[in-house]
This record gives sequence, C-alpha cells and structure tokens, in this order.
Amino acid sequence: MLAAVQFPSWLKPEVFPFWPQFPLRWYGLMYLVAFAVAWLLFKRQVKERQLGHDADEIANYFLAAIFGLIIGARLFGTLVYETSGLYWQKPWLIFWPFAEGCRFTGLAGMSFHGGVLGGLVAMLIYCKVRKLKTIEWLDMTAVAIPLGYTFGRLGNFINGELWGKVSAAPWAMVFPHAPRFSTSLDWVKDFAAKAGIELTGTLVNLPRHPSQLYEALFEGIALGLFMWLVIRKRHAFKGLATGSFVAGYGVIRFFIEYFREPDSDLGYIIALGDPTAPTNVFSTPWNFSMGQLLCFLMIIGGLGFILVRRVINRRQALAVASPSSAETSASTRRSRHR
Repeated sequence: MLAAVQFPSWLKPEVFPFWPQFPLRWYGLMYLVAFAVAWLLFKRQVKERQLGHDADEIANYFLAAIFGLIIGARLFGTLVYETSGLYWQKPWLIFWPFAEGCRFTGLAGMSFHGGVLGGLVAMLIYCKVRKLKTIEWLDMTAVAIPLGYTFGRLGNFINGELWGKVSAAPWAMVFPHAPRFSTSLDWVKDFAAKAGIELTGTLVNLPRHPSQLYEALFEGIALGLFMWLVIRKRHAFKGLATGSFVAGYGVIRFFIEYFREPDSDLGYIIALGDPTAPTNVFSTPWNFSMGQLLCFLMIIGGLGFILVRRVINRRQALAVASPSSAETSASTRRSRHR
C-alpha cells in the first residue's frame, strides 16, 4: 500500500546541488522570475494606456519597489515573527547574510505582509519624488503582482518549507524536513492509518497540506487572472485595482492559513476556540494565526480604500461635469442686474 504522497526526491533547493561552491538556489531564482513577470505585465499596461513612460522610468520604479519590499519583508520577518529577541538585541544581524565562519546563508526569514508594506512605502515615495500619478501607478502594480507572486510560492515548495497542517487528504504530502510525531499518540495512529503509513518506529513524519501550492494556485494564478482579465478591463474609478488586490489577497490568504501551520514560536495569536489546540492539526476555525490577523487588516484596508476612492472619484466627476456653485451664483446675480 502506498504510504501517502512523498515529496519529490529529485527536487533540491540548489540549482546546482553537485556544485556546493556555487550556492544558487531555486528560491532566489524564482523571485527574479516573479519580478520579471510583474515588470513585463506592468510595461504592457503602460503601453495599453499610452502613458508614454520610458523603460528607464519603469525600471527605476521597480528597483525602488524591490528595495522597499526587501527591507519591509526582512524587518517583519526578524522583528515580528522571530520571538527569541535576537534581532532586537543585535539589530545589525537583520541584514547580515552570513553565518559563523563567514558562510553565506542569504536573508532567511522574510514576511509577505512586511514586503507589501515596505514596497508600498517605497512606491509612494518614488511617485511623489518623480511627480507621477500615484494611484494610477499603484493600480497597474496591483494588476501585475499576483501572477509573479506564484513563482515565489513555488520557490517555497522546492525548498520544502512553509508546509501545511497534518492531513489525511489524498493529495497530502510528506515533507522531509517537517517535525516528526510520537507514534504512541492516538491521533497520530489515526492519521497514519488514514494515510496508509505503517508505524514501525517511535517517531513518524505525517503527510501535510501542500499549502505552498495552494497559495501559488489561489493567491497567484487565480487572483492574478481575476486582476488581469476582469479588474484591468474595468475603468470604474482609480484605486479599484489597488483595493481589489489588497482585499482579495487578504481574503484568500486568510482561509488558506487554516491549512498552513503557524510559526511554532508564535502559535495562535487569538484563540477564541480551544486555547490548547495543537498548531499542526486543524481543530477549530476560531483560533487565528498572525498571518490571519494581518490578512484581516488587509481586507479592512482594501475595502476601505475602495470606498474612499469611489467617493473621491464621484466628487471629482461631478465637479468636472457641472460648473461650481460659486460660478453659477455669480452668473445668476449678473443676469438679475441687467
């Protein structure tokens, strides 16, 4: 009997696993692909709208956004999600990519929500300095991001990280680096039996939801197609695309978090259900992770932004369509004195 779905043994984090002196990893390469896809989709929109911005302007905008994204993602990843206090005590390590012995490790530990915030700040500053139409540029960015984001989550999958909660679903997968569980526990025996895994030792690695693939499919491909095929073609008002992306991502990620194991150091931030419920198994919809809390703020922020921009655009449209009350009043007074 086949013991669950095994993580593909041929997938290695390194692009050249046989050449350890050249530490090129798929995760970093996938992010380069993600940025390239977003850049191409952004350029396509600039051409469609006939805005006339040259390639250098777009490239500089993306460089600023990437710079802000990396800073924000790293700050959140180290100061919010890392609970040992190491980076608060030694802040110079936040952007130090080397371990003991000067071994290059990269910047392990990044946060999507921090990256969104950092990238947004950088884009706002760039548009302000360059006197660009901020909302229009943000809208084009919001449409371009999701499809690129798909590759980042594929990089997580190749790394065999950010796995989901234990599951007996037919497509659940055994990740080689996931924590093992004691075979003496009743719930472990139950899951192992459902997954067709024979318990032969004291510890067992149970199958889990491939939550990285869930995110790549729904937060990346599904949301990306919706933004590109639906929102991009709607010219209802400026700001609709930005708010739709923020709220849409928040909704999708909020529900996927139920299948993704929270950080063990943080656990559940809000436990309205069973406060003793384990984080590696879904047991109640009323316990919420840090990711869900941040996604809830994204939903509120995105919907609020849409409402505010709709009111602003409606007022602007009315102001353009009709003369001001002051001009109308002055015209009326002149006609009475004739």
